[in-house]
Amino acid sequence: MKDRSSLYAVLAMLAFGLLPGLAAAQTPFKLYISADMEGVAGVVSDQQILPSGFEYSRFREFMTAEVNTVIEAAFAAGVTEIVVSDSHGNGQNLLIEKFPKKVSVVRSWPRPLMMMEGIDASFAGVVLLGYHTSTHNEAGVRAHTLSSARLADVRINDKQVGEGEISAAIAGHFGVPVIMVTGDDQLVKELQGSLGNVEGAVVKWAHGFHSARTLTPAEANDAIRAATARALGRLKSFKPYKVATPVRFDLRFKSYRQADMLSYLPIVERIDSHTVRYVAKDMPTASKFVEFAVTYEADMDP
Repeated sequence: MKDRSSLYAVLAMLAFGLLPGLAAAQTPFKLYISADMEGVAGVVSDQQILPSGFEYSRFREFMTAEVNTVIEAAFAAGVTEIVVSDSHGNGQNLLIEKFPKKVSVVRSWPRPLMMMEGIDASFAGVVLLGYHTSTHNEAGVRAHTLSSARLADVRINDKQVGEGEISAAIAGHFGVPVIMVTGDDQLVKELQGSLGNVEGAVVKWAHGFHSARTLTPAEANDAIRAATARALGRLKSFKPYKVATPVRFDLRFKSYRQADMLSYLPIVERIDSHTVRYVAKDMPTASKFVEFAVTYEADMDP
């Protein structure tokens, strides 16, 4: 009876938070991974990143393997739950059957938070995997921002930004820092310049928009595994990337037509022939507008 009474006492104390050590052990440790494809090792052209490309099926495997490398390293470091955003192209690239338990995947579009859908304040950190440089960068494999076909410039509060800064700013709204980025050397340089001393895994060195010297997938995964371990080992040193509010979001289109049509909305200001501005109260609100502006098509019938 004495042993049973002791057990009941421990359970009662745990239920009421009177055993902080045991309670802390149950606290979720969550990581968010936003995965793009242009920054995956070996990617140099649309032949790897579009479903019509002759190498696409192989590179889906490589992209999935890079994400799995982060997952394995994160679980080894004590992470208890992971959300992965399939953030490339049609949002249906990752081979989800290859992921372990305690991993969920955000797929397809549109999404209110774009490449960061599912992020909230409960996450300890963010990994931006397979990202690429921005449309205003003169270097980097497949450099663009949000839409290579439509956008020539994207700015937040007059600062030129790429997808990395946009994703980081959305995470920063919730107080969550980016802790690691992977991609070509120019991408790592760009984001470390904007976000601070985040960990970086360089998996290739850009020679041009469609050329690079690349690591093999096996060696790239070694670099990603090591960077993940380093990042999680100094988690408290990272700070969220926050932008001032209200947020001024400027989109410069390659054609004047999108700017012309969007200017019909009373919430949109036309800055010049190709550029519109939307002022939002915060990044999640701005994200919804940008997703609409970039995704909407007149023929979106089911």
